[in-house]
This record gives sequence, C-alpha cells and structure tokens, in this order.
Amino acid sequence: MVPESRVVADLLLQGVDPGRWQQAIAVENVLAKRSPSTALTKANLIRARLRAMPASLWTLIRDGSRSVATQATLAATVSYSPLFGDFLDLVVRDLYRRFEPRLKRAHWDQYLADCKTRDAQMPDWSEATRTTLRTRAFGMLREAGFLSADRACRLQTVMIEAEVKQALRAAERWYALRCIGLSERDAPR
Repeated sequence: MVPESRVVADLLLQGVDPGRWQQAIAVENVLAKRSPSTALTKANLIRARLRAMPASLWTLIRDGSRSVATQATLAATVSYSPLFGDFLDLVVRDLYRRFEPRLKRAHWDQYLADCKTRDAQMPDWSEATRTTLRTRAFGMLREAGFLSADRACRLQTVMIEAEVKQALRAAERWYALRCIGLSERDAPR
C-alpha cells in the first residue's frame, strides 16, 4: 500500500496532466505492475484515495518515514471509504475498549450484516466480494501495525505519529483522526 502510494503522491504533488499520468503509470510502469491495465487500475484507486485528503498529507506520504507514510495513507483510505472507517471506529475501537485480544473474521461479517440492517440500500455483495473486502481491510490494519503479522490477528497498540496528527488537525479531518487513533487512550471520540 505505501510504496505505490508514495509514487502516486509524488505525481499528484507534481500536478501531472493526464498525458503525463498515463505515461508514468502505463508506459514507464512506475508502480512496477505486470500489465499497464493493472497499473492504471491500482494507480487510479490510490489517486482517488489520496484526493480525499489535502496536499499536506500527500507530502507526508511521499516524504515521511515508513510509519508516517503508512498512517497518512491509512487516514486517506478512511476518508475515501466510510465502510472501512466505520469498521475501525465502531468495531475495532470497541475491541480495544473491551481489551479483546483478537480481531476475528466474524467481526467483519457481523459488521457488514449490521450495515445492511441500518441501510437497506447497501448492495448485496457476493461471498467472494465480502471476503475480498475483509482481506483488504485486515491487510491494511496489519500493514499499519494494528494487527499482528501472523494469522492470529492479535490487536496491537499503535501510537499515531505527531506529524500525522498535526496534519489531520490542520486540515480538520476529525473523522480520519478519530478512526486511525482508535488504539490510543487520548483518541478523539
């Protein structure tokens, strides 16, 4: 998630035009993907996520330490995907609050069922789609350090970097700050 996000953040900060974007992603293969179509799909998704945040976060993603870039990327993902953000805010935060040791697949499955109950307009996703969404959500949490690297999915405390907190506060991105600060005692509620 982070290496590709750094590349896309750099292109956004350069303000490249659509032609240069196409050249960098599809021809130069700056994301090092197997095919131009895969590279464009991935780059466009990352660009959409990053555009949900101000340029100050793009700079942190491009130039920050691995931890700073990871947390800034996670904040952008939360802002782009309320489904993922609410999962962090409602489910994972509650697990930390109750001192639960693990995040389980059943937590994601129940969360999606609860979402469907609250919003009848929510799509009826296939089992494969729900599994893919869960795998990606858990993968992002693992990469950001909230879950252990093994299959046990043990919850771990992550202290949000001061640079990331400052940038999110300056941009008034309170939702993203609350969601990624879920394991901290002083996280905004």
